[in-house]
Amino acid sequence: MVDIAVAGHLHGNSLLSVAAFIGGISVGSVLFDLLYWNFAFLRLSTGGLVAQAFGRGDMKECAKVFTRSVTLALVLSVILLLLQWPFQKFAFLIVKSSEEVHNLALEYFLIRIWAAPATLSLMSFRGWFIGMQDSVSSMLTDLVVNIVNIVSSIILTLGIGPFKGFGFVGIAYGTVIAQFSGMMFAILVTVFKYGNRVFSEFEMKDFKEAIQGTELRRFMTMNGDLFIRSLCFIAIYFGFTTIAARYGDLTLSASTILMKILMLFSYITDGFAYAGEALTGRFIGAKEPVLMKRSVKYVFVWSMAIALAFILIYLFGGRWMLTVMSSDRTVVAECEKYLFWLLLMPGLGCAAFTWDGIYQGATATKEIRNAMLTAFFSFYAVYFIGVAIFRPDAETALHVLLTAYFAHLIARTVMLSLSWGKIKNAADPVLNN
Repeated sequence: MVDIAVAGHLHGNSLLSVAAFIGGISVGSVLFDLLYWNFAFLRLSTGGLVAQAFGRGDMKECAKVFTRSVTLALVLSVILLLLQWPFQKFAFLIVKSSEEVHNLALEYFLIRIWAAPATLSLMSFRGWFIGMQDSVSSMLTDLVVNIVNIVSSIILTLGIGPFKGFGFVGIAYGTVIAQFSGMMFAILVTVFKYGNRVFSEFEMKDFKEAIQGTELRRFMTMNGDLFIRSLCFIAIYFGFTTIAARYGDLTLSASTILMKILMLFSYITDGFAYAGEALTGRFIGAKEPVLMKRSVKYVFVWSMAIALAFILIYLFGGRWMLTVMSSDRTVVAECEKYLFWLLLMPGLGCAAFTWDGIYQGATATKEIRNAMLTAFFSFYAVYFIGVAIFRPDAETALHVLLTAYFAHLIARTVMLSLSWGKIKNAADPVLNN
């Protein structure tokens, strides 16, 4: 949101419009979604496994999961840096946009890619903190990343005092600085807060066990399911952006801003989803099914309350949010045509986001995978049916896209709700006996 907002407040010129700046960030961000969402398992599988080990009181296993996840993150980041050129060449064959947006997106991508080691490592750190029931450290890490990103992106882009800023590329540099700042903070927290408690007896033989053997195979099996889930996410969000780009820079910029505002609710709800992940995993590990079920109930009560609050926020603050994201009147006016869609997000998205966290804590990765496969087919089925019926133009295409997006949320909610009985019973040792 910071990158989009900074781009939205750049001054357009005869060569580049504000819509092109926003489109450049949007397309550039999609390239990173293609890369990084594939590796979301670094956070998802780490959180559930650590939470269950924490529930059993097995600190050595907590250390092993951490080591396994961070090592994998660093190896993958090196691979990404080596493959950045062929990847962007291939990606731009699929992502069709104006020449101005293409050039800006490429410039953004080639700078921000150097944050890969920090970005992937932070996925592991966040998952590990959450599994350790330490949401405070995860929150503080994100605060460091976002505060540094806000300050550095604004200064490096728009300048301060005699420094005139770098313009558009300053956004990418600010993001790189923010990611490495967050990684350094997470390392310091891990060393000073958990060095003696978790890692004091961790030896080289434990490191070798962490990256080989049965536990590694289980880790990679879980990650296979979550990798498929990530591919489905990418296909949906990538499709949303690339389809919008075909209808021009103005439609692309409007869809990007609306999606960022829509996702603001999901990020807030994720706080309770992470709580569900931590507590569900912990009480499954401790074999406390009553506490697990109570935690799930309370997590849903809180997330539903947040949903009601966000309906009011979107209702009364939606237009203000648009002006925060961009000062360009044309872009804001285009976004205003679709404001009513914001009101649907909390009600339709709440359960989907909350269930995700709970299932991750239960390490029920097959059910998560199946739900996302259903959501993927729902998104594209609704979109293509909408195209066949309404034959949308630049004025109506975004309505069809948003309908398809909400169809995928409904599919996730239905699938995960239907599967919960089986997961709940499997976690109950009394029923199992």
